[in-house]
Formats: sequence, structure tokens, C-alpha cells
Amino acid sequence: QVQLVESGGGLVQFGGSLRLSCTASGSTIGIYRMGWYRQAPGNQRELVATITTGGVTTYGDSVKGRFAISRDNIKNTVYLQMNSLKPEDTAIYYCYAYRPSENPYWGQGTQVTVSS
Repeated sequence: QVQLVESGGGLVQFGGSLRLSCTASGSTIGIYRMGWYRQAPGNQRELVATITTGGVTTYGDSVKGRFAISRDNIKNTVYLQMNSLKPEDTAIYYCYAYRPSENPYWGQGTQVTVSS
């Protein structure tokens, strides 16, 4: 089993920045991809960004150029630097970890609210 603990959410003004962190613990050997998804009220969960152990990144279209994902493989931690935040970025952000041949693991979520 893998446990994911997120931190760094909160309230920020339009145009501001936040940095999310997520640390994996437990059986972390072989985790290939980590990242973030988000879900706003009434919407489906959507991709924000993911990163592999080799550093290959994928971003959702709505955050490209504004968000940056990074990863510390030694600490089993993934970071999401969010810049130029907009009210439409308001959502619960969920940390995600994937190991081949297993179902993905999810964190509890952290609220990000951007005021206009």
C-alpha cells in the first residue's frame, strides 16, 4: 500500500502563486508516475500534471505555461508550483501515484481557492 499526504493548499488572490507538495510513504518501490488531478464542484476530476521517475511531464491544457511539476525521487515527493492563478483554478487538488499493474493511489485532497 501507498499513502499520499498533500500539503500547501489555501486561499490566494487572482494572479498569485501557491506550491503544493505530496509525499508518498509505505510501499513506495516501483512508483512510476506521480502527479496531480483536480476536481471542482459539479465537474469531473481532470488532469493537472504528472511526472515520471525519469522526469517526463504531462500537463493539462488549462495549466500549461502557468504550472510546473517537479519530483524528488529520494524523498518520494512531488511538487506543483502554481503561478498566475485564476478563479477557475479553484478546486480540490488530489495527489496521484501510479505503479504498473496496480490501481492508482490517491491522496485525501487539498483545497485551493483563488479569489477574484
